[in-house]
Amino acid sequence: MVNEDADRSAEKQRAPLGDNGRNPPWPDEGVSNATAKRESSNPNEARIMEAVVERGNRRAALKRVEANKGAAGVDGMSTEALRPWLHEHWPRVKEELLEGRYKPSPVLKVEIPKPGGGVRQLGIPTVLDRFIQQALLQVMQPVFDPEFSESSYGFRPGRSAQQAVLAARAHVESGRTWVVDIDIEKFFDRVNHDMLMARVARKVEDKSVLRLIRRYLQAGVMDGGMVSERTEGTPQGGPLSPLLSNILLDDLDKELERRGHAFCRYADDCNIYVRSRHAGERVMASVTRFLEKRLKLKVNQGKSAVNKPSRRKFLGYSMTAHREPRLKAAPQSIERLKNKLRDKFRQGRGRNIGRFIEELKPILRGWINYFRLARVKGVFEELDGWIRRKLRCTLWRQWKRPRTRAKNLMKRGIAEARAWQSATNGRGPWWNSGAPHMNEAYPKKFFDSLGLVSLLNYLRSIQCSS
Repeated sequence: MVNEDADRSAEKQRAPLGDNGRNPPWPDEGVSNATAKRESSNPNEARIMEAVVERGNRRAALKRVEANKGAAGVDGMSTEALRPWLHEHWPRVKEELLEGRYKPSPVLKVEIPKPGGGVRQLGIPTVLDRFIQQALLQVMQPVFDPEFSESSYGFRPGRSAQQAVLAARAHVESGRTWVVDIDIEKFFDRVNHDMLMARVARKVEDKSVLRLIRRYLQAGVMDGGMVSERTEGTPQGGPLSPLLSNILLDDLDKELERRGHAFCRYADDCNIYVRSRHAGERVMASVTRFLEKRLKLKVNQGKSAVNKPSRRKFLGYSMTAHREPRLKAAPQSIERLKNKLRDKFRQGRGRNIGRFIEELKPILRGWINYFRLARVKGVFEELDGWIRRKLRCTLWRQWKRPRTRAKNLMKRGIAEARAWQSATNGRGPWWNSGAPHMNEAYPKKFFDSLGLVSLLNYLRSIQCSS
């Protein structure tokens, strides 16, 4: 039972090198001076870095980096160039890692628009640093993950955003009908390095690993050809950053568990479920103090709130206000999809409509696969109608002249007099795309024949098969 009063007091790429004898093996240099030194040191201290550079681990890391592809970093090296580069230079890199001398390159600053406005800053490491971070992640994840909270779902093996959403719905269904929605302001930009490293050191004794992680945290940021130092934050864009964020925020999870709260956390998105507004306000105040004093993080008061779950969104979903709440796509998520599709439709003017629909398919399928848990389906039918209308609008714009419009309407079975009347009505493309003459000329079955994905039908098929 939740004790709310506790807050009162508180991948398919080329085969790995050496596989089947088709590619040359990794150029291991045998037992180097660095390895010999480590074999004579504290075995507990040496274990992690040796596991990082071990052949099987680095093979898996290389395959993952190649499969993920991604942009080049400050050195311009592509993922395709990484394998041959490692074949030539790996012995030197390995020795530097084992001796604790390896220094990461600066990350490349990239800004991408946030769905809710503003920009998110990413730091793109070089492909070599992505490879080393991935190798580190594969060794460190099994060390930390088993002791993470059951209520933590982000960036963990076997866990997903959908599981977090289902857990949130279960908390509301159990009677916790108020949510404390906490937004940590610029979390990845404000992580305190000392705080984070102290928590990593609880389980990692290998000094070369600790030194390497701190160097990754402090690696400069290149923007416009200039490199600036970084004294706080862990840049989004590297394979290791999600694990480091979970390591730091695990302290928050453990504190919430100690207080007996029902909560769901996905990365820096945390929702706590309580039974009353009064309890929620008390929890908000106490958790804010904990984050600011213990973890040196700031809560965004403008985006955080105590409210009914039906009036908030969590990982793109919202809920109905029923006693047994049903999941639905949040209004913000629907508008985000529309904005994305509007951009595509602007790019699609003048394009063949069949080929354009082929480009829409992966966007629509990806979106509905994410929202497959939704049980409020009317909005999907509305979206289907809106997409078809946008396609009719695209056709009307392409025709341009009244003669062309009348001719194409007649080809689709509209009587000549009516076709000419519609083509010369003086109305705009959006009005005409919703008018009876375009709906009759280009009905739903026309777009179905071109392979247009129906969100409603696709959702039903997913739910029936699951």
